[in-house]
Amino acid sequence: MPRGTLIRMHDDLTDDLIGTQAPAHRIGDPAEAIRVLERAVPGLVAYRRAEPAALGWAVPESELGTALPADFKLLAELYPTFVIGDFLSVALPGPGAERGWADGVRDGLETVIRDWWEGGMSIGLPPHPAPGGLLPWGESLHGDVFLWTTTGPGPDAWPVTVASRNGGWWHYEGGVVQFLAELLDGSLEAWGLPDIRTDDVAAPGR
Repeated sequence: MPRGTLIRMHDDLTDDLIGTQAPAHRIGDPAEAIRVLERAVPGLVAYRRAEPAALGWAVPESELGTALPADFKLLAELYPTFVIGDFLSVALPGPGAERGWADGVRDGLETVIRDWWEGGMSIGLPPHPAPGGLLPWGESLHGDVFLWTTTGPGPDAWPVTVASRNGGWWHYEGGVVQFLAELLDGSLEAWGLPDIRTDDVAAPGR
């Protein structure tokens, strides 16, 4: 078992839900979560902005009808869209491109996520904006999708949900940035995902 990770396996696998993993300590400070990610992926720091970008969060939050988690917002303010290991892609809004980013998320909701829901392939979770719905934030270059399940008292409590390309689903009870750090440093069981090279970092368009 990976260090510091609590794992709950689900007995009924007919719905493709493998289980839930939780960090030993959920990081509540977005800046601390960023530091943990940068330790896990040192090459990422080369793309860090000298100063946080002033992003117009009111635009994507209005477009999506919800506030977004603070750790994700800080990640976007500090970094452009990046790809790790020629596999894991984290699309982030940039200055002046906030609406375009939100449009991309909505396209994913209205096509892939809705198709899963209507086809009974989303482990019973509807697309956002339904209560507790799925909201995508990242993907792999091979068809895996990384989402929030929009449940709990607010965005900072949303768990991460992984929909792997082989049909397996699982949850992580921590924020996006901590999830990325623990996935990439080996703290998590990467159910349905390959090993990801952390020495290969790219920022398309930079």
